[in-house]
Amino acid sequence: MRIVIAEDDALLREGLALLLRAESLDVVATAGGPAEFLTALDEHRPDVAIVDVRMPPTHTDEGIVAAVEARRRRPDLAVLVLSAHVEQAFATDLLAGGAARLGYLLKERVGRVEEFLGALHRVAAGGTAIDPEVVAQLFARTRTDTRLERLSPREREVLALMAEGLGNTAIGERLVVTDGAVHKHIRSIFAKLDLPPDDRADRRVTAVLRYLEDVRRRA
Repeated sequence: MRIVIAEDDALLREGLALLLRAESLDVVATAGGPAEFLTALDEHRPDVAIVDVRMPPTHTDEGIVAAVEARRRRPDLAVLVLSAHVEQAFATDLLAGGAARLGYLLKERVGRVEEFLGALHRVAAGGTAIDPEVVAQLFARTRTDTRLERLSPREREVLALMAEGLGNTAIGERLVVTDGAVHKHIRSIFAKLDLPPDDRADRRVTAVLRYLEDVRRRA
């Protein structure tokens, strides 16, 4: 796995590089700003980019803008965004491009090494890793979604595995069912959650976010 790190805090940047290299991961470049990051992206063509939300010169949205641009240049690039606080608008902007190969974590998760590495590998493998606190705040002003109660036990099980970042084949292997059965369950989930095929949002990530918020509310 080839990784580029974009983080303006030198201590955190080098700490991340040391941590990942200790795990035998290939950190091909580090960058302290968005322009340097995009240059490294074009030069090294990494598999994964770890990007801080707030970067120079204004420390507002430069990092998230760079992450969106990186995804535009390299649709196959996995991006793990780190933020000191939940940036609700930024998270929504990033998710608007689809949830595959995308992670959004609070920086405090980095200290939980296994959790952080698990999220990194999940994103690199094509899955999604969204911080529970990000999910909570994205849904903080919404009413309880009772549509999840329409799901059958098996459909809820499939949705839980989707929330873990598993693709359809992996879900089928976990549940010992065919790909066709998984597709059928997911179509039913989308229908019961009122997510039509022409929905501009990524239906998979919308369903997962609703599930995660329901889990948080019940906890």
